[in-house]
Amino acid sequence: MELAYIPSPSTGVIHLGPIPLRGYAFCIIIGVFVAVWLGNRRWIARGGKPGTVADIAVWAVPFGLVGGRLYHVITDYQLYFGEGRNWVDAFKIWEGGLGIWGAIALGAVGAWIGCRLRGIPLPAWADALAPGIALAQAFGRWGNWFNQELYGRATDLPWAVKISEGPNRVAGTYHPTFLYESLWCVGVAALVIWADRRFKLGHGRAFALYVAAYCVGRSWIEYMRVDEAHHILGLRLNVWTSIVVFLLAVIYLVLSAKLRPGREEIVEPDRGPAAGDAKTLTGADATDADATDAEAKSVAGDKTPSLVKAEDAPKDAEPKDAERADAESASGTASETASEAKKV
Repeated sequence: MELAYIPSPSTGVIHLGPIPLRGYAFCIIIGVFVAVWLGNRRWIARGGKPGTVADIAVWAVPFGLVGGRLYHVITDYQLYFGEGRNWVDAFKIWEGGLGIWGAIALGAVGAWIGCRLRGIPLPAWADALAPGIALAQAFGRWGNWFNQELYGRATDLPWAVKISEGPNRVAGTYHPTFLYESLWCVGVAALVIWADRRFKLGHGRAFALYVAAYCVGRSWIEYMRVDEAHHILGLRLNVWTSIVVFLLAVIYLVLSAKLRPGREEIVEPDRGPAAGDAKTLTGADATDADATDAEAKSVAGDKTPSLVKAEDAPKDAEPKDAERADAESASGTASETASEAKKV
């Protein structure tokens, strides 16, 4: 008897007139906005400029979507190119099917292009965005719930997800592996944020920690899934991919910490004028300075003598004239006195 379970939506699309609103697409869009928002906050905290994360995301997101779809189609080609299949379905991304490994790989190419155009280091940008990517995956996994796909083995646990009858699926209650991975990604985001604050991770090590931590969870979650997949030595292909990528991330963490300890002091240097412009401006400034200096000399040469004659000379002359006048007056008075004395 089923006492409790997680119900699945009856449909993954709502039609707003002729426009279909798909739950899978909404989950991806919400995840992208959350990743950019958190990445922007972390980038500014590292000394970057507002808007840089969004500008580079314009390159990274389309590349990531194409890469994720390519990985899914290549690794599950039998779903689109097998007998009785329609290859056109490979382009119907709204029906689900994105491989995170392809999304990260090709998304990194787009991010590299954006970083080159802005003149900033890709590892620093990746470090700022790492926990946001984990949260974007957490939101994106709920798109599988809308499409009733990628669930695990049958179970009667209270948190089992109820799947209805449909193409390539049998009605029943199953492990909600989409929920497990969503919660795991939230934990990965929290781990990266904590470790980055505690150890000041830089030069791509925060991103490498995210990759390694995600791979650990993806390995055991992938092992629980029952959807069709290729197997190598008894393990699903994505399990092997998780193991290989985990090892590469750990190796990068160790080597990077030894070769480039600490973190970048400047993640987004100011972009001044070009060298040619700087030289031109410098020459113009020098010319202006010379002209100003010449004018100053001319002013000094023309005005200094006049100042001495017009201002200093009268000040020095006034006392001498006054003394001479007083002397002449005294002499005249003495002559008059002597003349009067002779008369007497």
